[in-house]
Amino acid sequence: MSERRPAPTVGQVVLGRRLQELRERAGLKREEAARVLRVAPATVRRMEMAEVALKIPYVQVLLTTYGVAPDEVAAFIGLAEEANRPGWWQRFHDVLPEWFSMYVSLEGAARLIRSYEPHFVPGLLQTEDYARAVLEAGTVGQTGPEAIERHVALRMKRQGLLTGENPPHLWVIMDETALRRPVSIDSKVMRDQVDRLLEEAELDHITLQVAEFASGPHPGTYTSFALFRFAEPELPDMVYSEYLSGALYLDSRIEVALHLEVLDHMTAHAASAQRTKQILQEFRARF
Repeated sequence: MSERRPAPTVGQVVLGRRLQELRERAGLKREEAARVLRVAPATVRRMEMAEVALKIPYVQVLLTTYGVAPDEVAAFIGLAEEANRPGWWQRFHDVLPEWFSMYVSLEGAARLIRSYEPHFVPGLLQTEDYARAVLEAGTVGQTGPEAIERHVALRMKRQGLLTGENPPHLWVIMDETALRRPVSIDSKVMRDQVDRLLEEAELDHITLQVAEFASGPHPGTYTSFALFRFAEPELPDMVYSEYLSGALYLDSRIEVALHLEVLDHMTAHAASAQRTKQILQEFRARF
């Protein structure tokens, strides 16, 4: 049985789209590009769709066929070699679901991450003890002690993107349910988590809003989702929506616009960032 192919890196997605644009600009169909490589048209399609790693010899031939200047070919090849390197998260392949690998890749490349979290504190803002309590409750398929610790380690590793150089802007709307649902019989777990949220809310690159019960229903109550925006012009905004056994990655303009509209609506009706700090402080005072 062959090993599953890791989720594509964002670099592979961007360069695959760029290959498609260059082919179309050259006026060639996939079948014509495939004949140049002496491969099936599906091979060209899979590279353009980032379903396979970028095959460097193929890329060199295609770029030359598309009329790309030699210096630009060399730059593209350098980017392709970099994009083909496995992401750090592949070290967690034993516990990382295939459908979530792409999320980690997108998360690490995004300049803006906007999300709605209806049940729990978002993973990027969780303390280690809170994350462990959530995972022990069975929110992932593998619940053995070793698997849980691997999941916790992965979650903590992901948080590094918020403390590194040039971090993305994280803008979260968190339902009040996330504050009121106990994840552990040890009150210290939630107390420390609220302290962590108060600290993170003071950072310029983090915006945290609470959707209060008193504000009534809103259009995002169906499920959690995240919207990613990137610096690369070749990569459009993308929406991630999770369900029980998998996830959807949406990049059509209609789907993205709908989710963006919902986020904007929720932003206007949720507690402001300043009011959210007061809510957290009031909640912290109960411990």
